[in-house]
Amino acid sequence: MILDYLFTLLHLIIIGFNLLGWIWRSTRKLHLIFVLLTAASWLLLGIWYGIGYCPITDWQWQIKETLGETNLPNSFIKYFVDKLTRSDISSDLIDAVTAIFFAIAAALSVYLNFFKKNQQKHRPN
Repeated sequence: MILDYLFTLLHLIIIGFNLLGWIWRSTRKLHLIFVLLTAASWLLLGIWYGIGYCPITDWQWQIKETLGETNLPNSFIKYFVDKLTRSDISSDLIDAVTAIFFAIAAALSVYLNFFKKNQQKHRPN
């Protein structure tokens, strides 16, 4: 049970950092790395395991199944939103909102790490 809570905490930290890590100059490079790793998991590992694959979710679902949970969705975000709202929100809607917010955060990260940074270097004194 403790591992389940730790994986939930890990998920929430990663999700929060993927969404907001671009805000602070000191975490922008690390944020870009996390965004790239997340995208690689979802898309590259997704070739073999299904688009949107997350090894952390896979490990957590193994723990949840050992604890007796069944009918787990493909997405931790779907699972968590359903738990929070006590309803069954469409997985297509959850996936679309997730993709949109992730794409926005990723675009901001690329902009701030490459383009905004270069603009500041070329600014006259």
